[in-house]
Amino acid sequence: MNTPEQSQLGKASAYADQYDASLLFPIPRAGKRAEIGIAGAPPFFGADLWTAFELSWLNARGKPQVALAHITVPCETPNIVESKSFKLYLNSFNNTRFADATEVQARIRADISEAVWRGADHPATVGVKLLLPELFDREPVHELDGLSLDRLDVECTRYQPAPDLLTAEFGEAPVSEVLTSNLLKSNCLVTGQPDWGSVQIAYSGPQINQEGLLQYIVSFRNHNEFHEQCVERIFMDLWTRCKPIKLTVYARYTRRGGLDINPLRTSHPQQLPANTRTARQ
Repeated sequence: MNTPEQSQLGKASAYADQYDASLLFPIPRAGKRAEIGIAGAPPFFGADLWTAFELSWLNARGKPQVALAHITVPCETPNIVESKSFKLYLNSFNNTRFADATEVQARIRADISEAVWRGADHPATVGVKLLLPELFDREPVHELDGLSLDRLDVECTRYQPAPDLLTAEFGEAPVSEVLTSNLLKSNCLVTGQPDWGSVQIAYSGPQINQEGLLQYIVSFRNHNEFHEQCVERIFMDLWTRCKPIKLTVYARYTRRGGLDINPLRTSHPQQLPANTRTARQ
């Protein structure tokens, strides 16, 4: 079983510029899920929305081509792909000839699907969309919708996840709210390098204390965990302590190595949002 410590994170890595799918490094989700009380099927749906900003290959005549890629990985997959290995994998396209963008798209879809579904009884395919340069100008920038928690003047003293900061008004009528914050920060599980993000929390149920929620979000500031794992931890803490009827947690992290990862976890099936970047991304 692959572990984060066995990956290329924090290590000098050779630059492979010829296509090599073996560079992808899948890591099982199960271990970190067990830490937050998930033993079997998780109590959420969702996906990890990736954007690759540095994708290039050669056409049949050797001329470089560029594109953006949106990759959608369902949270039901048994594995994530470690992001540095994803970057090294995409680099391996740089001096490799492909007939056209459709071939590149199909190759990425097949390789990522194999990695994230490895070990599953019924593997499926991930979503891959390539945007060529003529479509770059149509890519919007939009902040997460909702009421900003950052408007609150709160004292913050805890910088490791503190779910005891979460409280809700169980004796009052339920509410529906969409709350956001740009103050989410965590660190890479292996290297400790900072990961900056924004988070949107939509819920129906007992009203969550907003000051405590903001302090809780800030409490991830010195926490070492991958993006996907942080969002699942936030979801589970809110789900178990505040007992909402419905809950969606969506985070958009700034890119590192030309990649951003934007996990969404929801208690109920719903259409995924458009993979629209924020200003910081």
